[in-house]
Amino acid sequence: MDDKIKGRYTEGDYLDKNPTWHEEDSAWKARHVLEMLSRNDLHPASVCEVGCGAGEILNQLYSEMPDNVTFTGYDISPQAHELSRQKAKERLQFLLKDLMEEDKQFDLLLVIDVFEHVENYLGFLRGIRPKAAHKIFHIPLDISVQRVLLSKPILKRRRDIGHIHYFTKETALATLKDTGYEIIDYFYTAGSLDLAPSSLIYSLGRLPLRIAGMLNQDLTVRILGGHSLMVLAR
Repeated sequence: MDDKIKGRYTEGDYLDKNPTWHEEDSAWKARHVLEMLSRNDLHPASVCEVGCGAGEILNQLYSEMPDNVTFTGYDISPQAHELSRQKAKERLQFLLKDLMEEDKQFDLLLVIDVFEHVENYLGFLRGIRPKAAHKIFHIPLDISVQRVLLSKPILKRRRDIGHIHYFTKETALATLKDTGYEIIDYFYTAGSLDLAPSSLIYSLGRLPLRIAGMLNQDLTVRILGGHSLMVLAR
């Protein structure tokens, strides 16, 4: 990773702009991970998350999954590690390390809102593929007709939360296939509908998004955005 880009996460800039490290969204993301596991009858004994941030997704899964499952979180940010290590307990550990440099394997690897931040995202995806039998990705779908026309929302996400690559459903799935993954299952997640709105205008925009999604979800996501993609691959 380029030193300037890496520095966002290792030198405190990301924490300054995102002091909770998005911890408030973690229970929602964990529920979707559990939904994907249930849909595909998967019962991993070891779960790893790369780019685990504040560690709350793994902490939520620790509470919901069987007590024989081990959980390991990796992050390169000292600030994120300071947040996550406070949640460590038996069967749940957090490491201030780069998973790419570790010779370890797990049953399930979580890659939740991560590779859109990584400069060489294709190399990253190829590098983590051998780390687990199954992988669950959560990928923001930043490209929509609305966002392209307005442009400012995409630039804001680049500035504030570090997205440097942008995807549609089709390009996200193609990226995984191009880097050697087999897609098993996927579904949309609607943070724009499920999570607390950041403003009144944002809240008012939910109703047309919800109605349109009931009519044609693919078209709604393509035009209005507001969704991410949860993907199970191997």
